[in-house]
This record gives sequence, structure tokens and C-alpha cells, in this order.
Amino acid sequence: MTWNDERVELLKKLWTDGLSASQIASELGGITRNAVIGKVHRLGLSGRAKTPASAVPRPRKPRAPAHMMRVTRPAMRGNTALAPVHSYELEVEPEPQLVENIVPMGQRCTLLELSEDKCRWPIGDPGSQEFFFCGGKTADGLPYCAYHSRLAYQPVNDRRREKRTVRG
Repeated sequence: MTWNDERVELLKKLWTDGLSASQIASELGGITRNAVIGKVHRLGLSGRAKTPASAVPRPRKPRAPAHMMRVTRPAMRGNTALAPVHSYELEVEPEPQLVENIVPMGQRCTLLELSEDKCRWPIGDPGSQEFFFCGGKTADGLPYCAYHSRLAYQPVNDRRREKRTVRG
């Protein structure tokens, strides 16, 4: 169908009344929702009346509880790689215990106290008075101590293995 003056006027009225493009298309008949949207755009119609139904939020449908999947980070928890047992089964190695790294008071340092041989791992909120850097002995020319290097850097082989398991 073509757009004649009568249909354009009806389109304008329905649009300002707040009907959706789908509703207007079914009201006019013989055209699609996209045809209505295109014509509204070409006509430059923008103002729409607010309908009470659109002002009131609709109640959401309750969702079934989603099952969360825990993903471990090998760089933080040690080697948790999956080792194939058979061609169809995978055996998961037990996760090692996490050891919380507590930085001794005498080792902590401020930004002004940092040097090349002190760990530069920031701890806490930089805006707070309790903020400090680890200050431990750096490992092999890295900016962090051995513990914080394990957190910051992940070996290339572990990253490749992780990508393969994600892609499946």
C-alpha cells in the first residue's frame, strides 16, 4: 500500500496518541512496523503523548535462581589445570590453600620511600591514610616481590591453556 494523505493523517494522530509502531501498522493494515518507523522519521514526528501504561513500570516475572559457575584464576591459586584421565573424562586437581599475604609493619612503605629494590604493589585505597606499598624485596628485576609477581604475572603457557579450555 502507498502513503496517501488520509493514511498519513491517521499515522500522525495515532503516533501523537502514543501508540507503538506495531500497533499503528496493524491499525493501518498492509504495512510493517518498520514502514511506520521510517515514515515517522521522514515526517520528523517526535513528540508523543505519555500514556499512563508507559509511565507505570510493569512487574517483572520472577526468575528461577541461576546456577553460578565458579572460575578460578590460576595465577592466584596455583596450578589448577585440568588433567585428562580418559578421552571423555577430566579430573580436577584439588585447589591449594590460599595463604593470605600479611605485610609486616616494618616492610610497608610510602610512595616517597619506594626504590628499585622494594615491591611496588599498592595495598588499600590510595585516598586513605592507611594506604601503603608492600615494600618487600623485589624478585629478579621485577617491580614486585615474589608473592605479588605471582598475582600480577601469568605464564604464557597457562594463558594459552586457559584460552583452549574456554573455547572448548
